[in-house]
Amino acid sequence: MLAKRSFLTFQLAFIRMPFPRFKLGVYSTSVLALLGLASYSVYQGTPPRDQVVLGVMLQGLTQLHYRPEKLDDQFSQRVFDLYLKRVDVNKQLLLAPEVAALRQYQTKIDDELRGSSHEFLDATSQLLSKRMLEVQAIYRQILAKPFDFTVQENWETDPAKAVYAASAAAQREQWRKMLKYQTLARLSEMMDDEVNKKDKPLAAAKVSASPGTISSRPRTAVEMEAEARKRVLKYYDDAFADQLKNDSNDRLADFADVIANSYDPHTNYFAPIARDNFDIQMSGRLEGTGAQLIEDEGHLKVTDIVAGSASSRQGELKVGDIILRVAQGAAEPVSVEGMRFDKAVKLIRGPKGTEVRLTVRKPDGATLVIPIIRDVVVIEETYAQSALVKQSGRTYGYIHLPGFYADFSGKGGRSSAVDVKNELAKLSKENVAGVVLDLRYNGGGSLRDAVDMGGLFVPTGPMVQVKTSRGPAEPVADTDPQVQYAGPLVVLVNKYSASASEILAAAMQDYRRAVVMGSTTYGKGTVQQVFDLDNAVSPQANALKPLGSLKLTIQKFYRVNGGSTQFKGVVPDITLPDALTAFAKGEQESEYPLPWDEIMPAVYQPANTLPASIAKLRAASAARVAISPSFRLITDGAARATERRKQTALSLNLAAYRTLQQQARTANKQQTAAQNAIAVLDVTALAADARPAADSVAAKRAARFLKPLRRDAALAEAVAVIGDEL
Repeated sequence: MLAKRSFLTFQLAFIRMPFPRFKLGVYSTSVLALLGLASYSVYQGTPPRDQVVLGVMLQGLTQLHYRPEKLDDQFSQRVFDLYLKRVDVNKQLLLAPEVAALRQYQTKIDDELRGSSHEFLDATSQLLSKRMLEVQAIYRQILAKPFDFTVQENWETDPAKAVYAASAAAQREQWRKMLKYQTLARLSEMMDDEVNKKDKPLAAAKVSASPGTISSRPRTAVEMEAEARKRVLKYYDDAFADQLKNDSNDRLADFADVIANSYDPHTNYFAPIARDNFDIQMSGRLEGTGAQLIEDEGHLKVTDIVAGSASSRQGELKVGDIILRVAQGAAEPVSVEGMRFDKAVKLIRGPKGTEVRLTVRKPDGATLVIPIIRDVVVIEETYAQSALVKQSGRTYGYIHLPGFYADFSGKGGRSSAVDVKNELAKLSKENVAGVVLDLRYNGGGSLRDAVDMGGLFVPTGPMVQVKTSRGPAEPVADTDPQVQYAGPLVVLVNKYSASASEILAAAMQDYRRAVVMGSTTYGKGTVQQVFDLDNAVSPQANALKPLGSLKLTIQKFYRVNGGSTQFKGVVPDITLPDALTAFAKGEQESEYPLPWDEIMPAVYQPANTLPASIAKLRAASAARVAISPSFRLITDGAARATERRKQTALSLNLAAYRTLQQQARTANKQQTAAQNAIAVLDVTALAADARPAADSVAAKRAARFLKPLRRDAALAEAVAVIGDEL
């Protein structure tokens, strides 16, 4: 955690996507003093905890948020809609008449908050507790009898198409279909196991994984169906037991977070336990799988794989995968569908050397069990790395930057700007004809480093403008006149390039210093800050601590041309086909995002190092992409995933389901075989990065870094574009 520093310093240092790691600062004492709860002096004793939490949080939001919301009927409606969506994602618990009865509160929540009451929260909590017990009885009754998988019927999986059941009978039918599908999926997996039955460890042979031994007697279809229902029953019993343990503090935390999210998607309330988890995620040391996750419409989705982590080395878990179940080694898997996010993540985390088995659904619909031996993330692999790419008789430089890391703690840590400067120096010694800076999957980090990094490619000048809601925009400039690298430059981005990545890409685009290639970026143009609510209350509330923390949006940043990266992101100069097309979501798809706007441009002098016509580069690139086998594979894979996402009504017929699964597996195998048959790029390590032969760890790390680059279609095209410039 940062030591206290000036407001200007922390505003330059802490911007980041919500899912990757980032560092946080603290408000100065003078700012926190604004949030003192003098109104609680009227209490003769300790005020109620829920009133303190909601009261201090709302004061912080009202006084410090970039765009404070009015506590009116419109705000009340937003909270009402979002809260019901969160507590009953698939409309499986509440009945339509019950929701209609709750609508009496949809314009009263603002009045309740001003009056320090929460009738809506109490009414909803009581109703949900009652309905959960009733639904628990329903699913147990349904799962007590075998399913007929020869019937031709479908189950609708899209939450957006779901409706609240009009009656208990209609709700039972909804649950019957959902439980039948989940039993069907497990039955199909068990049938595959019977076909592929082998007595061998299910994890890598080089680690001490739990062996998955199975009976030699084949199981009958009746036995497998009964076992599948038993497993589904256990999944739901565990999930409901978990939910029924939620107390008033859990419900308050969920409600407070919905209120915060009603301001914008990056403003959150953290309960004390959630803040602890958040701090673990933000720390430099991680023990677990190394998969970064978000909750997306009730599902646990992989948004990033930390470089050098256990998941990265194992190689099968990918961005976009949905985690369905989690098993500790050979133990019975636990369903994480519908489970609280923090509790699901806790199941996946674990000590180094232990095995976790993740049942995941791929974007194309195929399911797969992935065994991973947990480990400590190799920090060295999260830093900037470079390589050489040789093509058409020329040598090009490549720099991969996974994040804008910085020395937040003042303890001699590394700076991403300094590291990139050093990588550029090494590439210059190799006499490279051009450089590709890869910001794909880079969720941001230190704004100061993004500004300094921009200065490596252009002389002094503003790289971004930062604005609070109450004052004029302030340009943030690089003041070092030295240019580290002046040659041809391409910046690669994708949908998961965000925040500081968008600042650097936009600056290079506005200065006409680099060709930006890839897909439109995430669109996060806001700055958040986290502070502890315990520091914002009077001593009378000490008995109620810890109160949790509030992360809220305090600023927006703008390009030097005056446009915002918020909402719209950065549109590349040259767009490339992307496998993320089918499932990647940006700021535009989030709840209540702040709008795009623009301000006056900053005073800056474009470098104008690009060719006169980007259109010619774009046309030449499009011609190559059109005949590229690699991009054809990417396009075809994205098209299949998109088509599967449209097929939300899934068959409950066993034969039809297994046919679709086999088709998906066959397509995956064909795509892998086709990809392996494509000629690879000539990618090598730099001479300066050579290590002694005895350093096997470094050699393996270098090999892991270089291997995927050799089949990276976007990198090959970026190098070709530089060749066009020359």
